[in-house]
Amino acid sequence: MATFLYRLGRFSFRRRRLVLALWIAVLAALGIGMFSVSAHTSSSFAVPGTQSQKAQDLLKKQFPQTSAGGATARVVFEAPEGQKLTSGAHRSEVESLVGELKRASQVANVVDPYTGGTVSRDGTIAFAQVTYKVTDSDVTDRAREDVKKVAEEGREAGLVVSMGGSAMREGIHQGVGEVIGILVAAVVLAITFGSLIAAGLPLLTAVAGVITAISSITIASAFIDLSTQTSTLALMLGLAVAIDYALFIVSRYRDELGQGRDPEEAAGRALGTAGSAVVFAGLTVVIALAGLSVIGIKLLTDLGLGGAFAIVVAVLLALTLLPALLGFTGTKIASGRFKTRRMRALERGEGESMGVRWSRLVLRKPLKALGVCVAGLLVLGIPFLSLQLALPDDSTASPGSTQRIAYETIAKGFGPGYNGPLAVVVDARGSDDAPAAAKEAAGMLEKLPDIVSVSPAAFNPSGDVALIRAVPGSSPTSQDTVDLVSAIRDQGPHLQEDTGAQLMVTGTTAINIDTSSKLNAALFPYLSIVISLAMVLLLLVFRSILVPLTATLGFLLSVLATLGAVVAVFQWGWLADMLGIEQASPIVSVLPIIMVGVVFGLAMDYQVFLVTRMREEYIHGAEPREAVIAGFRHSGRVVTAAAVIMISVFAGFMLAPDALMKSVGFGLAVSVLFDAFVVRMTIVPAVMALLGRRAWSLPAWLDRMLPNMDVEGERLRHLLDDPMTSTVPAGAELVGVGVGSSSATVDAILDGYTRAHHTDAATSGEANLHSRADAPAPSRQRRPKLPRLPKLGRSRARDADTDTVDPSEPKAAGAKEAVQDPQ
Repeated sequence: MATFLYRLGRFSFRRRRLVLALWIAVLAALGIGMFSVSAHTSSSFAVPGTQSQKAQDLLKKQFPQTSAGGATARVVFEAPEGQKLTSGAHRSEVESLVGELKRASQVANVVDPYTGGTVSRDGTIAFAQVTYKVTDSDVTDRAREDVKKVAEEGREAGLVVSMGGSAMREGIHQGVGEVIGILVAAVVLAITFGSLIAAGLPLLTAVAGVITAISSITIASAFIDLSTQTSTLALMLGLAVAIDYALFIVSRYRDELGQGRDPEEAAGRALGTAGSAVVFAGLTVVIALAGLSVIGIKLLTDLGLGGAFAIVVAVLLALTLLPALLGFTGTKIASGRFKTRRMRALERGEGESMGVRWSRLVLRKPLKALGVCVAGLLVLGIPFLSLQLALPDDSTASPGSTQRIAYETIAKGFGPGYNGPLAVVVDARGSDDAPAAAKEAAGMLEKLPDIVSVSPAAFNPSGDVALIRAVPGSSPTSQDTVDLVSAIRDQGPHLQEDTGAQLMVTGTTAINIDTSSKLNAALFPYLSIVISLAMVLLLLVFRSILVPLTATLGFLLSVLATLGAVVAVFQWGWLADMLGIEQASPIVSVLPIIMVGVVFGLAMDYQVFLVTRMREEYIHGAEPREAVIAGFRHSGRVVTAAAVIMISVFAGFMLAPDALMKSVGFGLAVSVLFDAFVVRMTIVPAVMALLGRRAWSLPAWLDRMLPNMDVEGERLRHLLDDPMTSTVPAGAELVGVGVGSSSATVDAILDGYTRAHHTDAATSGEANLHSRADAPAPSRQRRPKLPRLPKLGRSRARDADTDTVDPSEPKAAGAKEAVQDPQ
């Protein structure tokens, strides 16, 4: 992979105008497409296989005249202070407005409050229930505008009118959060690089990535139903990740320039080394997010695939557009007008960076640092034990919005349960007496303590399926309502035994309860899959058992502390005023499982970028502690900048009015804080110091089985700095591939290298072969072939006691293996 990325980096650098033109064409095409289609998003939740979804599907078939399963809205009317809606001009006005609602676009049915019993006892509040012919995602802007127009007429008549329900939920609009995140990222990048040019490139690629991802998702939503939060999560992840990936590559490019390499060679090596880590890190995030689709919930599938697509776009831009932009800047990116004297001193190798000083502080007392950090994260995770899950509804809408006002007005006039009535379905197709079965079901409901109202049964045209509306005494997100739904379902076996009819509970409240239950059940299996994936991927990268184990345990601590903090803030209400959270409420059901997927990907990012430099130093002979310090010397500053940028971008999304995005933004921000600074930059180096050489040991049998991923590009650097050839075409001149090598020479060597023979170690006595320019050319020439270099970390040296392979131990001097002919 490193060799391919090296070639790609040089190609993009060399053909920078072509690459830039292609990306501009892609962006232009997507932009035209985005403004040429009509996007549709959905805020509904469907959970196949649950009782509520089965009952919902049955209603669609048996009650087609009521458009069961269609979008719904509630138009709430409130009389002025001291007046009522039950008589006089106000009643006439409400009846007139209800008539206009019946004529509105896409409306299937409207329940008049005066005939449907939805007028409060004191006569001051009433609401009309509107059912649409289409689902949430198909409600048009015109249909919403018709309802808004009716509401405005009611306000002009002196009434207080608000609207709620699934049909009135529009797409999430962002703006301020992204701007804040980008501004903070610009400042951090300028401080990190000391150069506006270097700071601008990551921002430019991030903006290109966001435009590509969002426009693609918008176009896709015109043909398939996507959740309203899909584009927001893609924007959040794409912006943060694209900046970080570009940051790592630009930093490595500047390092290569600092070693005296020409810009094209520096771009190739930056992509072959840091680019390999970017590909691996991006792959882990994509796998974790795409894995959300296996849970079988549409919202998670949309969020996971949308976020994964944004990550793929960020990686592609970092590997193609970024090297092309580096080609336009050349060596100017290395100079910086804003570099401080300390930065210039560090570049000259004078003094120590803050990251190095921090690593020395941790290594001075690693056991104490480990104990304090682990204890702190465990304490932060304690609130997780009281986690309560629910799905967002109008109660979590932004304060002052018409949805929130409608919700609160209904709760004030009728009670909290009227915001989440239960639809009880009696399927009497297997019963001899359907009316009797429905009557017995209604009687069972009336005996339950938390039921405040039970409507008469409504039958389908064939008279064998009944629908009963039951209103709880508690709010839709209350635990009492959850218990009530369970109690109703417990009556099902008794009803079936007595009458032969089946009893099912559905409706928005029941669907939300079933969704939360399924997500809760899926959390730990999904977490197990993610942990197993982490172990396998890190085992391949670091060729160690203890390093992946440390990284995985650190990931678990990060997730636990993050979810604990989310519960404390959003459910308990701690720091709610400071963070702009209006009221405490249960955690959005999808948040924990989304957090597991995203935090896993981000944790692997920092693990790879930081620890690969430690491994690189160790296999070159550095002592374990010195390797840790060297890792911080090379990557600490960049990882810190990347973490600060991610925290800023994610925290900016806390300004979103949507409850899910607000909690996701907070959760991701604190997860990066915990994982980057507490786990990766404190716990990991402390554990590495305590383990010493054992951290890098690997059983010999496992070492032989594992492929060498070479994420840090060490084999590529070894080849380029010390190429060896076996056969060179006559008449060709093969030169070193160090600083200033021509692309043709490099390509020739890499072509030969990819067809090379296998050897276990580079033979010290073998020198580069040079052909003479005046040698007679043979009639048939072959490509130059090079003996393949050994896979670092897979030497055959073994520890006699542990039978493990230590990648830092060189092979015995003079050891050779015969080079066999590939034929």
